[in-house]
Amino acid sequence: MDMYPSVNPTILVVDDAPANLSLISGLLRDSYTVKAVNHGAKALKIASEEPPDLILLDIMMPDMDGYEVCRRLKADPQTRQIPVIFLTSKSDVESEQLGMGLGAVDYVTRPISPPILISRVKAHLVDAFHARTLQVNNEYLEYEVSKRSRQMLALQDVTTMALASLAETRDADTGNHLRRTQHYVQSLARRLRTHPRFADFLTESRILALYKCAPLHDIGKVGIPDRVLLKPGRFEPAEWEVMKQHPTLGHDAIDKAVSKSEASSEFLEIAKEIVYSHHEKWDGSGYPQGLAGDDIPVSARLMAVADVYDALICRRIYKKAAPHAQAVQIIVDGRGTHFDPDMVDAFCAIAQEFHAIAERFADSDEDLQQKAAILASMAASAHEEHQ
Repeated sequence: MDMYPSVNPTILVVDDAPANLSLISGLLRDSYTVKAVNHGAKALKIASEEPPDLILLDIMMPDMDGYEVCRRLKADPQTRQIPVIFLTSKSDVESEQLGMGLGAVDYVTRPISPPILISRVKAHLVDAFHARTLQVNNEYLEYEVSKRSRQMLALQDVTTMALASLAETRDADTGNHLRRTQHYVQSLARRLRTHPRFADFLTESRILALYKCAPLHDIGKVGIPDRVLLKPGRFEPAEWEVMKQHPTLGHDAIDKAVSKSEASSEFLEIAKEIVYSHHEKWDGSGYPQGLAGDDIPVSARLMAVADVYDALICRRIYKKAAPHAQAVQIIVDGRGTHFDPDMVDAFCAIAQEFHAIAERFADSDEDLQQKAAILASMAASAHEEHQ
């Protein structure tokens, strides 16, 4: 049983001697489709336009010898996979080594033994068929893996935004806050990716993870009681302590989910960092852990700048929006106390990018009115339950 397709493989025979072409063609034509040419340039043209399954190549030819033909075949992506067997009267070891070094699969010397030639041709055709089959299978597997990876990433993105949106429904922020902050984080990270302090951490894959994780930063607010979260006025000290629990609630929820699924990834680790530490301050006066300086994860430091800027420039039913210049100044005033000094410097360098993002994803009056109505209804229900 043949190990290659039922259609006769095509063999290209290249030799400047008509007698040799006739002899080889006669030996092979009963089992294969044979094409015969007497010049190297013609062989290259045929191989490029209609690649054969195997080439039998003489070495000593005028104008272009077999070595040069082989060299050009192996240099061309379209023909480099075609197996080449040198068929020549040059029987010295140096000539054979040169031919095999150029990429030939075999080296057969004259006078030819028909059974040996036929056996070697068949063996190399089988090897080539198996190689092509393996390549096709590998390409298919790579496609399937890539397809599944894209599907998993899409599912990850949808799940992330769904969870973030769930938290957003119980907060004064609109969905555009999530979009703005993830773009702020991405822009700031890209500005800092060549900075000596951050270059090792801010790889392209981590910047992408930061962008995708940023919307989760306040997911812990889902666990804050409505009577506190939806309170329109200032918090009492006890209420503020409850509100300050949301980073811990969010971190623990992600951590618990990860431990139960026995899954771990850079994406989830960054998500936990952002959720847990984005309210920490450079001078150690933040919460929930009171971390300071470089003990605060880079991801959380980026998120802190993005979150505060957006809180400042966004209007709410209960407050006016701060002008961009005023928001920038407040960030600058927090350099070295609230924020990492180098991040503030980077923020100042791209402040106009932040402003452009804010305008691109600005909240409409309809967004704010709809949000206010939803929260008012939820607050009323919470008040009734509390009573």
